[in-house]
Amino acid sequence: MKITGIGVKEPAPREFPCASRVIYLAILACSLFFAKVAPACTGIRLRAEDGTVVYARTLEFNVDPDSDVIMVPRGYARTGTTPDGENGLKWTSKYASLGANSLGLPLLVDGVNEKGLAAGLFYFPTTAGYMKYNAAEASRTIAPWELASWILENFATVEEVKQNIGRIAVAEVVFKKWGMVIPVHFVVHDASGKSIVIEYIEGKLHVYDDVLGVLTNSPSFDWHMTNLRNYVNFSVVNVPPVKVDGITLTGLGQGTGMLGMPGDFTPPSRFVRAVAYNTSILPSKTGEEAVLQAFHILNNFDIPEGVAREEQKDAHGNVIADRTMWTSASDLKARRYYFRTHENSQIRSVDLMKMPLDANSITTFSMKGPEVIKSLNP
Repeated sequence: MKITGIGVKEPAPREFPCASRVIYLAILACSLFFAKVAPACTGIRLRAEDGTVVYARTLEFNVDPDSDVIMVPRGYARTGTTPDGENGLKWTSKYASLGANSLGLPLLVDGVNEKGLAAGLFYFPTTAGYMKYNAAEASRTIAPWELASWILENFATVEEVKQNIGRIAVAEVVFKKWGMVIPVHFVVHDASGKSIVIEYIEGKLHVYDDVLGVLTNSPSFDWHMTNLRNYVNFSVVNVPPVKVDGITLTGLGQGTGMLGMPGDFTPPSRFVRAVAYNTSILPSKTGEEAVLQAFHILNNFDIPEGVAREEQKDAHGNVIADRTMWTSASDLKARRYYFRTHENSQIRSVDLMKMPLDANSITTFSMKGPEVIKSLNP
């Protein structure tokens, strides 16, 4: 596995993008209960035998992020946000994009564009450190939660993102609704299967090739890759019987090859599990099969409400506990976005290529709705 860190010069301008979806979601939980439970998102990438690439992820929060699926058309005008409130980077969407937003904002925190490029925002607490703001460079500055939309609306491939990410400045902008700077990092995938992780640490931009297609949260991506070396003993094949002083010891059942895999909800443990599942599953033949496989994998990262909580309650006496708010999957070949929510486990989808890509305004699809339980009794 070759992971390349690309040092990039100070950023250059553009504007307000799709990263919002993940970012806003992460922001919501973080700002309301900043020192409390940290959102625990997990992302994976699958390849089907027909060439389809599927990017999927969970989004965890301790409050409802009020997400919807939105389609941002071509020609949509954006203006980035700067720390001093002046207008930042300006751009007009070159490509239409589809995905999830948060709090009714016109930005994506997770999604896919018409060229099959996908981007997602993931919480990055205690580690994120954005670029130093220079008012003279306001015209190339955006806020962290705008980065995903900027990526999705301007580029078709991971290589294009790598070539252009250094042109913009992602500054330490306070999200006024929560009175805080939102700590996030980003994953980007394209239809060829290439993936990168984008992180801002101590004021510097870091871009890593994500060969395994996995991302969770803190610490930095390169730390997680090093941590994988603690699990080189893992195998999809069961451990053979062992003889000890003439006694034959056999495993108690399936899964002995991965005995000791961490099962908690911390980012390092989830990263290890995601890599283990992602690299062990049998290949799917089609994109649709890969989408369903992705949801099955992410079942293992679903956080039931109450199992990951803070010791203290909030000011209103409520338990502060994360739960999986929604899980999504993007088919980068079909340009289709799939999702299910905490309230409704039925998988629903929206096909970007069946949308009016040159529309005059954003199209919104509600993610809300209760679970429908079908009775089989006559």
